[in-house]
Amino acid sequence: MLCKATNPAQRRFFARFTVAMLAYVLFLLPVVWGFVHFRPTGVLAYVLAVLPALPIVAMLVVIGLYLAEEKDEFVRNLQIQALLGGIGGILAVVSVWGLLEDFAHAPRLDLFMAYPLFWVFVGISTAVVRMRYR
Repeated sequence: MLCKATNPAQRRFFARFTVAMLAYVLFLLPVVWGFVHFRPTGVLAYVLAVLPALPIVAMLVVIGLYLAEEKDEFVRNLQIQALLGGIGGILAVVSVWGLLEDFAHAPRLDLFMAYPLFWVFVGISTAVVRMRYR
């Protein structure tokens, strides 16, 4: 999960993550197009709506595989800290925003934004964690 793959576990991670990300884009674009142009309903709408989520689940599995395969305990620890920072960040945002929606009538935050925001927080956490160990 570093910017430069320096060992086999990182190279496998980047390859798997790239495949999952490409699958996400390849599923998302036609699904959005299909909903805009055909407005499916019923079971078809549910199936189509879930398709882009499958690569997201795959990305989470890829992260778990990477953590299991990473031999360098220090690097693995840094990644775990960054992931925990991402989890904490997204939990804070959705908790605060949910209360704002309920009590202050803030505009609704689409839940599908949680995953990209999680990665924003992981990126920020990675930078913070690395600065601590310089």
